[in-house]
Amino acid sequence: MLFGLQKLTLLDYPGNVACTIFCSGCNFRCPFCHNPDLVFGESVASGFSFSEILSFLETRVKKLDGVCITGGEPLLFKETLQLAEYAHNLGYKVKVDTNGSRPEQLAEIVEGGYVDYIAMDIKNSPEKYEMTSGSKMLDQVRESVSYLLKSKINYEFRTTVTGTLHEGSDFEEIGKWLTGAKRYFLQKYVDSGSVLNGDGAVFKVNNALMYKYQKIVQKYIPSVSVRGI
Repeated sequence: MLFGLQKLTLLDYPGNVACTIFCSGCNFRCPFCHNPDLVFGESVASGFSFSEILSFLETRVKKLDGVCITGGEPLLFKETLQLAEYAHNLGYKVKVDTNGSRPEQLAEIVEGGYVDYIAMDIKNSPEKYEMTSGSKMLDQVRESVSYLLKSKINYEFRTTVTGTLHEGSDFEEIGKWLTGAKRYFLQKYVDSGSVLNGDGAVFKVNNALMYKYQKIVQKYIPSVSVRGI
């Protein structure tokens, strides 16, 4: 398994100076994904071995506040739990990004006490989940949502909003689904020039729609913010 590494970020773990570790491989096939190499588990640029990642973390103790573990889908791999435990024991705050498809592994990493923050993607309303995620894992995603809603862990839900896959009725359903959530973010799709399927330009969304969708969800979740504008 190869890892990618961004040695410094002020964005991926809000409020913390952190590094971001990318795990290569994902079980979703979202058409608007801008990291197709990571999805298929192919080589990441300047790939690192597991031992090299651990060595890097050792050298940044007290220089960085946190570690963000992302993907691909990090909870597919046993190394993610090991990595989170190692970083936690070095004194880092640990954030894990997930698509929610591995509820048992999510519970394991949270209840192990090795993670401080979970960011879970909500791809779309339940009715359109298979189309948007390219997978048939809605039941697992529902289980992860239920777990986080009941958990004491600090977390967020977030949706990457596109102009073609999402509409107002979807956010009505998402709001109902996530009622009681601590926080929810609408992330504006940004065309990176490389997506999993087709032309990324077709997924662009305007700012007015972002704020419209925010108001819809706020009926159910008071803490709703827009990112990427």
